[in-house]
Amino acid sequence: MVVARPRRAPAPLSVSQLTALVRGALEREIGHVLVSGEISNLRPAASGHVYFTLKDDRSQIRCVMFRSAAQLLVFRPANGQEVVARGRVDMYCERGEVQLYVEVLEPQGHGALQLAFEQLKARLAGEGLFDDRRKRPLPFLPAGVGIATALGGAALHDILVILRARYPALHVVVRPVRVQGVGAADDICQAIADLNAYPGLDVLIVGRGGGSLEDLWSFNEESVARAIAASRLPIVSAVGHEIDFTIADFVADARAPTPTAAAEMVVPRLADLRAVVERAEYGLVRGLTRRVERERRHLAHVVQRLRDPRGRIRDLRAGTEAATARLDAAMRRSLGAARLRLEACAHRLLMQQPGRRVEELARTVAGLRHRLDLAVRRRLAAAQDDVARAAGALDDLSPLAVLRRGYSLVRRVSDGAIVRTSADLAPGDDIDISFAEGSTRARVLAIPRRRPPRRVRQGAGGS
Repeated sequence: MVVARPRRAPAPLSVSQLTALVRGALEREIGHVLVSGEISNLRPAASGHVYFTLKDDRSQIRCVMFRSAAQLLVFRPANGQEVVARGRVDMYCERGEVQLYVEVLEPQGHGALQLAFEQLKARLAGEGLFDDRRKRPLPFLPAGVGIATALGGAALHDILVILRARYPALHVVVRPVRVQGVGAADDICQAIADLNAYPGLDVLIVGRGGGSLEDLWSFNEESVARAIAASRLPIVSAVGHEIDFTIADFVADARAPTPTAAAEMVVPRLADLRAVVERAEYGLVRGLTRRVERERRHLAHVVQRLRDPRGRIRDLRAGTEAATARLDAAMRRSLGAARLRLEACAHRLLMQQPGRRVEELARTVAGLRHRLDLAVRRRLAAAQDDVARAAGALDDLSPLAVLRRGYSLVRRVSDGAIVRTSADLAPGDDIDISFAEGSTRARVLAIPRRRPPRRVRQGAGGS
């Protein structure tokens, strides 16, 4: 008979071993996948990594996009966006979570570049970079024009042909730039700064020929838009064809549908300038001719109205002499009247005899002064008598007078109360005794018993 041995139970796995098995299975069975869903719980980290959740109506999975991949995004992910993510499914062993490590992220149903264009356009418009009030007018006839574009491109050739044909003496400075590809946006920004620092320029043309949205993308970069907005010189954006619009077109001071149109906007044609000057010259000559003729007619009219000034002088002299005679007569009459008034005043003054009036007033003043002295003496004597009587009465009422008659004033030291009877004191009390002159302090040693009042014997006949 054979006895079966019991099977030994398998050894338990550690958590790390289990997560490692799951991670290996995920790498073998799934690997890289393409997943569509809605973004939620988006959380960009300070390190540059982007964390979010990708979900549909039934499930969700955590996702992480490392900095190296996030830097390549041309649009800004946001919660609620439908996207397509390409990456690998793996296990985050420290938390035991299955995560999707996203390498490429595209908006679903909407091109990434177009979405990035709309997002940046809305943000810069909100900041006021597209506002017409901040845009500057182009100079009528610039002394110098700066051009930032590709050196061998058709755009530069078209611009230079137009500029030479319109104004051959114009000073033109070309700053070659890369207009597409990696680093093109930085090159355009630096070109704008260099041309702003170059002396003698009044306006800039920044642009390139036509192309796809990807080819024109350098002019949709935020850095290029802010460099155009910060430019000291006005900028004409000439990017692509007439149907192409870029962020640079909205920020620039003027937008040209083509590079050729940009050159035509910047510089007027020399023939047009000459025509303007000729029209102005013709108008100036006609205006001056009409003005001279008008002034000539006015002069002739004035000459006809002008009379012989000698007659006018004679009339003025005669008027002056008549006015002088009238003034002399008026002065004589005024002086005569003043003389009569003066004589009348002198007569009245003589009749008043002011010397006698002064002597009478002096005698009156002397009498009043004598009467005043007598009244003051009487009033002073009466006041002195009143004071003497009041002093006598006050002296009679003064407690010092009582003290001078042999009496004294006793106060208890403890409370300052006046002692009127022996009953107010107790042995050991300190007392102050005030005399008519000086005072002393004493202590009560004993208080004699008070004798009862003596009875008066009544006579026999008393009742």
